[in-house]
Amino acid sequence: MAAAESYPDDLKYHRDHDWARVEGDEAVLGITWFAQDALGELVHFEAPTVGSTVEKDTSYGEVESVKAVSDVTAPLSGEVLAVNQAVVDAPETVNEDPYRSGWLIRVRLTDPSEIDSLLDVESYKQVLAEQ
Repeated sequence: MAAAESYPDDLKYHRDHDWARVEGDEAVLGITWFAQDALGELVHFEAPTVGSTVEKDTSYGEVESVKAVSDVTAPLSGEVLAVNQAVVDAPETVNEDPYRSGWLIRVRLTDPSEIDSLLDVESYKQVLAEQ
């Protein structure tokens, strides 16, 4: 069952509909409710490998739905510390809970100053209003 539309105010958002939950020098990354809703039911998550690096504003993996394949954009740069195996095994977890159990990867930040370039929830909602 799909999650209800929400955009938690404790997250930072990227214009490409990705989010980051910053926790000290680490961040948990995922896709927003808007992204999972636009894609439809997810059927596959092509994850990066633990130990690899992701770079802000570039693709670090793909999500495949019944409608399309879409790149996942990194909102922040860092070293991949963990991949959410639950999402690899059951991608629809993202549709059910995009912000908690549906997170995609955890990274150690390589440039914490990048956080300043992300959107707060109100700014992200303005991006959505322009869609």
